[in-house]
This record gives sequence, C-alpha cells and structure tokens, in this order.
Amino acid sequence: MKKMILLTKAIKKKLIDNHNKTRTEGESSSHNAVVHLFNPYGRGDWYLSELDPKTNIAFGVCCITHAEFGDVSMDEIESLKVGPSGIEREYSFPINKHNLGWCMDYAKQHRGYE
Repeated sequence: MKKMILLTKAIKKKLIDNHNKTRTEGESSSHNAVVHLFNPYGRGDWYLSELDPKTNIAFGVCCITHAEFGDVSMDEIESLKVGPSGIEREYSFPINKHNLGWCMDYAKQHRGYE
C-alpha cells in the first residue's frame, strides 16, 4: 500500500509560516492547528500548528496516552510502522479553524486522552 503524503506543500508552507511568526512575535499556542495526523490502527493523534524547516520538528497538541502541548519530530512520525499505510492525515480537518486549546479539549473529550 502506498504511504500517504502527510504534509502537502500548502500545509507545510502554512506550518513554516507559523513557525517563522512565532520566532518573531512569540506565543506559538496562539496559532490554529493546520493539520491533524493520526494512527488509524491505535492511539496517536497530532494537531500541529507549526514546523521548523531546519530541524523538521513540529509543534502542537501531541497525544499518545495524554494530550499535551509539545514538539514532535516529523521524521519519527513518518517512520512509524503502524499497519500497512503508516500514520495518516485527516483529509476533512479544517485548516486554521481550531486553536490548539480547542484541539486539546477535543482530544480529551472525544478521542479518549487524559
């Protein structure tokens, strides 16, 4: 099975733009989530708002057992071996609609994270 492209060019550009804005203005948690990645075979959700293009480290709400704000390596997410397709991107997730606080609450109330 073909592996999904997790970050399209448009998504990656918006994530990097948010990262650059954070570097100049601060307050990364004020950015809205750009993309939702998830493990279709078990636990694991990532609502990402920015990406450092030099390190390929993203920031957002990261959920494995708990929902928490933090950094995650896109290299690691892309290399995870889960099922035949790996980690996937939620196609219907609305880019820039939900702030990270909303994503945190959603993960806890509807996705079962603490």
